[in-house]
Amino acid sequence: MKFFQKISQTFQQQGRLAQLIIINVAIFLMANISIHILHINVLEYLMLPIGGVDFIFKIWTLFTYMFTHASLGHIFFNMLLFYFSAQLFFLILGESKLVYVYVMSGLVGAALLLTCGLIFPNSFGNSFILGASASVMGVVMVMAIYAPNYNVALFGIINMPYKYFAALTFIVSTVLDFSMNTGGKVAHIGGAAFGLLYGYNLKRGVDLFNFAFLSKPNNMKKLKVVSYAKTKDEVFNDTKIISEHRMNELLEKISKSGYDSLTKREKDELFKLSQKK
Repeated sequence: MKFFQKISQTFQQQGRLAQLIIINVAIFLMANISIHILHINVLEYLMLPIGGVDFIFKIWTLFTYMFTHASLGHIFFNMLLFYFSAQLFFLILGESKLVYVYVMSGLVGAALLLTCGLIFPNSFGNSFILGASASVMGVVMVMAIYAPNYNVALFGIINMPYKYFAALTFIVSTVLDFSMNTGGKVAHIGGAAFGLLYGYNLKRGVDLFNFAFLSKPNNMKKLKVVSYAKTKDEVFNDTKIISEHRMNELLEKISKSGYDSLTKREKDELFKLSQKK
């Protein structure tokens, strides 16, 4: 019992990025041990069925599919791309929104694929989908919109703005040879679409994570101004507003001129502000 408690405590101490990667790796190892050693095919309980309404009887697979991989190459490249993009996500937006974008991108990708499967049942048949690609594509596209000019080094050699890296990733993984793994590539499109939508709204000051677009000011009556000392909560809120304003200034500079345009002091300031999110 202490062994599992220690594992649970260690897991909880990790950041959101590490936790998501650990879940993916743990399910991959569990599935392969079950299949190749215990000869139990657990993948059929984790993959999302498409091409019909079978998913209704396995509704949990809407979530489990985005953490499930069958091959080593599949999980390696998905987690590599996820780690690379999520590091930037964490630096600029903080980790609190990472899980939301990951899960929602996966759900939107699944929803688009299931819709296509119902409309064009002969195109997919009784097949399944698994993998984190749609979720990862969502994270990639958020940063392509929110920090398009952030410089990245492709293979450590070719420097390019992040928006071009995201476009190249989408073309290579989704557009090229659409006839292969069509279902997975349709899910990629759904995940990418959510990422673009989230990033676009976030840049306009609307955070879908907090449902800020639902918070509309009511008709305000004129109030008599009364002088009073601010409470601790009000001081905290004022400080938070100032911090968010400064964060937006730094992000606007990154959007226009790239991350490298920040001074060392600004980079340190951005990192500290992102930790508070």
